[in-house]
Amino acid sequence: MFIPCDRGGDSAAPDFKGFTLLMPAVSVGNVGQLAIDLVISTLDMTKVGYFYTDCLVPMVGNNPYATAEENSMELSINAEVYSLPSKKLVVLQIRSPFIKNKYRPFCETLLSWVKSSKCARVVLLSSSHAYQRDDEQLLGTPLRYLLTPDLEKAVGGRMKELNWKEMEKVAAYPGISDTDKVLHIPGGGITKLLFTESCSEGIQMAVLLKFCSEGDNIPDAFVLVNYLNEWLQLIKSEVNPSSLWKIPSSWRLLFGNGLPPALF
Repeated sequence: MFIPCDRGGDSAAPDFKGFTLLMPAVSVGNVGQLAIDLVISTLDMTKVGYFYTDCLVPMVGNNPYATAEENSMELSINAEVYSLPSKKLVVLQIRSPFIKNKYRPFCETLLSWVKSSKCARVVLLSSSHAYQRDDEQLLGTPLRYLLTPDLEKAVGGRMKELNWKEMEKVAAYPGISDTDKVLHIPGGGITKLLFTESCSEGIQMAVLLKFCSEGDNIPDAFVLVNYLNEWLQLIKSEVNPSSLWKIPSSWRLLFGNGLPPALF
């Protein structure tokens, strides 16, 4: 359930009609979440609310996008919503894992909100275990995309222009060549469920994902966000677009640096 921020007594819900909703799957390497961090930080997006749910592990922390001491002590929670009306972009950032058996209730609540807020489409950033690829998926780029039928009609041609590779379906029973093909996204968290539910409910959704392994996944995040930018052009593409993304202050703590004094 979306709860708007109370700003000066005005807690009216923002208008997201026609916006693109960008969000991560909590998946292997947290690649989608790291890519979302880059988008929010670079575009200097404004927090407009949060997603109240019992499906995520509760957490609270300092402002991950602090730019000065004054805003470093603002609190952030597990699911927050940011907006940039000039680009008709709304972002849901998820910062904690799902509670067991809560995938489906979360997806149902989220898609209900997408419909009620009249978002034009959803773009889900995800990842999948590199070591579980089949032979065909080992070839070429480690990036893949998926489109629901409703979005395929609108942007399928653009994906072909970009020479993007659609996520392959794999044999339901490995080693048996004549078995049915199924969508398999190991390590992808809610990705498959959210995508299939969106297909069933006629919601325009794109999934952009990268095959990766656990470790230092910052390079994977840059690759994924550049992949997103090829399509949506959130920032101007240059010879090296990675240099244009603004790294958030919270990334200084990714590998065990000391806690910020503002926390105490």
